[in-house]
Amino acid sequence: MLSHKYHNSSRRGSGAVYMMGDHTLAVPMELFAVNRRRLCDRLRKNTRVPEDAAVVLQGGDEIPHYASDTVHLFQQEAYFQWTFGVEMPGYYGVVQVSSGKSILFMPRLPEEYSIWMGHLFTPEEIKAKYAVDEVFYVDEIVKVLSSMQPSLLLTLSGVNSDSGLTNQAAMFDGISEFNVNDTLLYPEISECRVIKTPMEIEVIRYANKISSEAHIQIMKKIRPGMYEYQCEAIFLEYCYYVGGCRHVAYTCICGSGNNGAVLHYGHASAPNSKRINDGDMCLFDMGGSYCGYASDITCSFPANGKFTRDQRHIYNAVLKANDAVMQAARPGVSWTDMHRLANRILLEELRDKGILKGDVDEMLKAGIAAIFQPHGLGHFMGLDVHDVGGYLPGHPERPDEAGVNKLRTARILEPGMVLTIEPGCYFIDTLLDRALSNPEQSKFLVREEIDRLRGFGGVRIEDDVVVTETGVINLTKVPRTVKEIEETMASGHKEETTAHKEAHPHNVKCQKIL
Repeated sequence: MLSHKYHNSSRRGSGAVYMMGDHTLAVPMELFAVNRRRLCDRLRKNTRVPEDAAVVLQGGDEIPHYASDTVHLFQQEAYFQWTFGVEMPGYYGVVQVSSGKSILFMPRLPEEYSIWMGHLFTPEEIKAKYAVDEVFYVDEIVKVLSSMQPSLLLTLSGVNSDSGLTNQAAMFDGISEFNVNDTLLYPEISECRVIKTPMEIEVIRYANKISSEAHIQIMKKIRPGMYEYQCEAIFLEYCYYVGGCRHVAYTCICGSGNNGAVLHYGHASAPNSKRINDGDMCLFDMGGSYCGYASDITCSFPANGKFTRDQRHIYNAVLKANDAVMQAARPGVSWTDMHRLANRILLEELRDKGILKGDVDEMLKAGIAAIFQPHGLGHFMGLDVHDVGGYLPGHPERPDEAGVNKLRTARILEPGMVLTIEPGCYFIDTLLDRALSNPEQSKFLVREEIDRLRGFGGVRIEDDVVVTETGVINLTKVPRTVKEIEETMASGHKEETTAHKEAHPHNVKCQKIL
């Protein structure tokens, strides 16, 4: 019997699909078949790849929790997910470049497995589940590959420009019998992942829809006195219960008050554990993941639902930068130019509000923008939240300019790219102290205002967009203006009051009499 998450047919369409119930998005396995065809088309154009070559990928394995007999919740390696859509550990996959023929190799599990872990799938079931051409066991991989007689096996090895880590090429007993190349595949398959297909974009759109709704739930339910992790729990519950998103795309960032100035808050040493105070600005950066595809959304708002003057000024400065990039981004535009555009607008706004002084061009040359926004404007997003392809051969290299050198890509925009637009403004003591002690930078800072805003935290506004032929489409649907945010948060208070009255009608009558 097939897993409930995969069906051979669906009233939403024919063919095998991934879905987490009829209320969630049905993702056709054709999505991954299209990916394989795109990869083969690209490899066939590479004169260094022989016609009879075969791609060999190794999927992820379960990771033990240290030396215990438990394991971390499994998530598939992204390149393997992109190629086959397999959510199970221990698999290998082969794609014949000339024909596009797809073969999965599944682990041969003992009968005892079924007692503790459930149904043992047959090769026929896996073939139907993932809509591939053939399925064998892993211990048959040498025999099957030998029968194909490839002159070259293409395995995957390359350095991820975000993490600095290297993909581990496929390894199995007997691979030494074949001619293997582990460098040709990485740039080709990574370039395929940079441009998303319409089906991939629909999955990312769905992850954005669910994550946007989850952020709105937090806006409605947050109250001073709650803890940051309780807001994280609201997000996680909604994404999974309503949207079928078992995973999040990254560790949730729920910074309140000064924690909003910690760019990657939420890790084990800063675990979303602070009590949220009245007057705190909150910066919540969270995104659900569906069928392996990510979302990445940041919302910033005051915990009590009402912006102070300072909060309004900083928020609107960041929103203006976000809006400017949203309007200017289109095919042929350099992403580094978009970063500089956002920086310029932010500095102009901070100067107009009396936080900075002087000429903005000179501020940019002095690296003032990197003091208030030390990260890049945004990044590719797909199966990885910081998706691959940022600095592939043949594309612009990482810039040297302060702040701009933090960009995760410097590429020219093309239709089908999915990126985040996430300008921010933070008051980080380390950077402020460093700037105030630097004569070339301190002359632009109004010290009294800077000192007054210490402890403010930060504001980040992050949307996920897809590049089209004429511009970008924003996949993120959350309140963005000050008015929209305040109204949304007020509606949550109203809903809570109404629910309380309906639950306790006698108390309401007594209150009226009193």
